[in-house]
Order: sequence, then C-alpha cells, then structure tokens
Amino acid sequence: MQVDRGLAGSLGVTVGQVAQALRPAFAGIDVGDWVDPSGETRDVTIRLAPESRSVVADLESLPLVIGGAQGPKTIPLGQVAQVSAAIGPARIDHLDRERVITIEANTEGRALSEVVNDIMARIHQTVPLPPGYQLTQGGETQDQQEVFTQVLLAMGIAIMLMYFVLVVQFGSFLEPFSILLSLPLSLIGVMVGLLVTGQTLNIMSMIGVILLMGIVAKNAILLIDFAKWSEESGVERREALIQAGRVRLRPILMTTLALIAGMIPVALGQGEGGDFRAPMGIAIIGGVITSTLLTLLVIPTVYETLADARDWLGSKISGRKPVESAHAQPVRS
Repeated sequence: MQVDRGLAGSLGVTVGQVAQALRPAFAGIDVGDWVDPSGETRDVTIRLAPESRSVVADLESLPLVIGGAQGPKTIPLGQVAQVSAAIGPARIDHLDRERVITIEANTEGRALSEVVNDIMARIHQTVPLPPGYQLTQGGETQDQQEVFTQVLLAMGIAIMLMYFVLVVQFGSFLEPFSILLSLPLSLIGVMVGLLVTGQTLNIMSMIGVILLMGIVAKNAILLIDFAKWSEESGVERREALIQAGRVRLRPILMTTLALIAGMIPVALGQGEGGDFRAPMGIAIIGGVITSTLLTLLVIPTVYETLADARDWLGSKISGRKPVESAHAQPVRS
C-alpha cells in the first residue's frame, strides 16, 4: 500500500487515517459479544472475508472518511493510495519503538551459555549486519544475565556486611581481610567440583556460592579468634596460631563433615527436580572441602604477615623500636 502523500495531503488525509481504514479489513474490530444458544458468551469481531482481503479491487474500494467545509465525505482508498500484491511480513513487531525480528530456539543437552556463545561467534563471523541493524539477546539469556547481575550484587553486599561485622568484632580494619581470604579459597573447590561433575555455573550454583560466604568464614573466625585470645594472654603470635590450629581442628572438621553429609543428597540430584538443585549441593561440597584444607594453612600465614606489617608500620609512625616478631623465636612442634 503506497500512499500518494501529495494528493493525500491536499485532501487532508493522513497516513494514520489510511491505517485506520485498513484495520477493520485485516486486523478486525471488536464490536461486542453475544450469547449463543448454548449459553456461552462469544466475542464478536468484524473483518473482511478472506477472499475480499486478497483482491486488489476490493481493497481499493474501501471507504476513507475525510473532513471538509460541508461535512465529512467518503472517498475510495484507491484514490489516495496504490494497492499492489507483493510478498511481505505477515506481522511487524516493535520493541522500544523499533522494528524487531525475533529468532527463537530451544537448547537440550548443553548449557544455555555455551550454546549462546557459539551462536554469537558464528553470527559475527558469517553474518555481517548492515548499517542500522543490531543484534540483542532476550528470553532466557536476558533473564540469566539479569539474575547473575543481581546475584553478584548480593554477593558484594554480603561481603561488605561481613567485613563490617568482623571490624566490630575484632576492633581492627586490617585483620578481617585475613578472614575474608577464605571466600576466594572456596571458589577453587566450587569450580573444580562443577568441572568434575560436568555441571555449569547456573543460578543454583550461584546460590550455593552465596551460602558459602557465611559457611566458610566461620573456620577462619574460629582460628583467628582463638589466636588473638591466646596472644592477648601473653603467648607469642606464631605459637598462638599453632595452638589455634591444634585446638580448633576438631570443631572445624566436625562442622565441615556434617555439612558435607547434609549436602550429599542434594548433590546426588535424586527425585523430582533433583537435577535442578544438584549444582548447589556440588558447589557447597567442593567449596567447603577446599576452603577447610586451605584455611588451615593459608589463613594463619596471612594473619601473621598482616599483623607483623601492622606492628612494623605502627613502630615506624610512632618512632619506637618494633617488637621482635614471633617467627624469630624457635617454634615447638
């Protein structure tokens, strides 16, 4: 339908009026409802018959109402527009006031992110987009990206809140960093566990990572809190850390084994919906195992390094001789 804009403008006809004239012919107009003999209420829509919608002469004869000094008049649509038969889209969709073509597909047997990455790589290599065209992702891919963004934001807020609580508890802005180091140590086990079991980093495994934020930090808190208590009682720093590892080893292993035992049914993924929850259990088990092992070795070392650096910096600022470091003393096994 090609509108003669010059003629239409002289008659006071707009493209919108032409579209309104075509609406009852193709889309139809809802004119109400009626109750059939069986008592069911039916919607009533008027529209041209299929044979009339495919005949050019019938379309050209559609009435078009125009205004004038002597009142409204009707003219045939063919007077201001040229109607011709051609191949075109059956429907034109818009998104954000721009025309859009949606291509949909379902995934099976592979992770959604892997499929999307392969598709985008092939498209960029083989399908150059003309100027004015752009490619965006929607559906489950867009939902997944939004969820991951929200989860990462929640993780950041959780870490900040943990840091503030630890600052209040230990009365130091530096010592909580040695405890928070257990968080990235747990991510090693998460990635290894998902890789070994063939799972992917999805929403359930991300929920498992958030749970790990509070679970794995308790091991470091047990160690550092006991070491600080011993150090305040007069025990040398390194000896206090060794005692903390010896005394707190049993409760750390007990809580770790209890948590792993509780997550095994979830990780096995048995029952209805078990496959969906399995990545969360696998992420928690893998993160707890590596965090427990590495926390006993890494956290005391980092704590001692940070504490020695704090004492050295404090002595430089105050001009006093630094206290002899505990690691200079012989260590009893």
